[in-house]
Amino acid sequence: MGAWQKSDWRNKPRVQMPDYQDHEALAAAEAQLSKYPPLVFAGEARRLKQALAAAGRGEAFLLQGGDCAESFEQFSADGIRDTFKVMLQMAMVLTFGAKVPVVKVGRMAGQFAKPRSAPTEVVNGVELPSYRGDIINDLAFTPEARIPNPAKMLQAYTQAAATLNLLRAFSTGGYADVNQVHRWTLGFTAGDKAERFRDMANRISDTLDFMKAAGIDSASTQTLKTVDFYVSHEALLLEYEEALCRNDSTSGKWLAGSGHMIWIGDRTRQPDGAHVEFCKGVLNPIGLKCGPSMTPEDLKVLMAQLNPNNEEGRLTLIARFGAGKVAEHLPRLIDTVRKEGANVVWVCDAMHGNTIKSSTGYKTRPFDNVLREVQDFFRVHRSEGTVPAGVHFEMTGLDVTECTGGVQPVTEEDLSDRYHTACDPRLNASQSLELAFLVAEELTALREERMAEAG
Repeated sequence: MGAWQKSDWRNKPRVQMPDYQDHEALAAAEAQLSKYPPLVFAGEARRLKQALAAAGRGEAFLLQGGDCAESFEQFSADGIRDTFKVMLQMAMVLTFGAKVPVVKVGRMAGQFAKPRSAPTEVVNGVELPSYRGDIINDLAFTPEARIPNPAKMLQAYTQAAATLNLLRAFSTGGYADVNQVHRWTLGFTAGDKAERFRDMANRISDTLDFMKAAGIDSASTQTLKTVDFYVSHEALLLEYEEALCRNDSTSGKWLAGSGHMIWIGDRTRQPDGAHVEFCKGVLNPIGLKCGPSMTPEDLKVLMAQLNPNNEEGRLTLIARFGAGKVAEHLPRLIDTVRKEGANVVWVCDAMHGNTIKSSTGYKTRPFDNVLREVQDFFRVHRSEGTVPAGVHFEMTGLDVTECTGGVQPVTEEDLSDRYHTACDPRLNASQSLELAFLVAEELTALREERMAEAG
């Protein structure tokens, strides 16, 4: 068998991908994309892999979050800034709870395509192809809008490049200063309903004051003014992925140039399928969504395909079962990993298994169910003696009303106020930060428990 080629996926069964009608337009879009510079670079992907390896050992913690599906229409500098800002706040709280570095990975600059539960949808008796994300077709419910348009890949690339440009500026230009981030967080803990989080916020303040008194502050060290921030997305539209795949001149390996980390969804993880075929050949860190239908045998085969050299940080297993189902499914997968001696990074996606339809007709996710899945994830790992290495959330820095509950509660009646998502409901800024404090409590308890066991 010859060496892996970036087009090998075309010989495999494909699912959750569009059938483009205009093949000439598709070929032209792919040819144009293949001339564009990669959005990320091999050295960055390798650094992320090292950071994820540390998370897998319990020496770091992964925070992965951002949009359910990025939108062309809602794209703005303010939107990027607000989501980046909330992720920095969450990371600061998590760092304090875990006492280890937090690896920050956005669902940004590439999260344009979405798998769907059905190929078509029906509205008022009219059936049309499903909306699959702005990189493929349009949300408007018309026959013309739902035709897959390959030129949209070029617009996605342009938006991703602009997003990355701004994120890099924010990461290194002073916006990420640790004192500034903490001042934002203190605003969240000022109200009566956030009282339980005030103690942790005050202890962070005391720590920063001590560091400043000791001569360690952002005026004296660049480390406190800058952050490493990576981007990720589901590698769903393989024509786009192949066109941006590049050969790394320093290693001779292939890089998925569309993002630092790419993942395979729960609907596209067929061991003999196109998505696994593409992802196995690139040097990037790879995520693999693991839902209730993931069998130990499938996981065993997928780990062998996606990480044949058992490299630390290469493979992140993103568990997504739903509140109340973690204890049923996660232990058998942990057992499979243990028996194989596999190096993996265990991450909890507490969003995708907890989507319900509200009484008012909106798709939503109850905050309490999201929190319960996270708590169950930690509980199982404590019981198994394994490392809960990170969390994965669909969230936004905008003040949306899409998920119910939280310290500043969103009710089912509130959902219609600011329901802006094109696909799945996201945590808003307040809910995201509240969840970070609650996860930090779990990390603190876990750290203290392990210290006590160590004597």
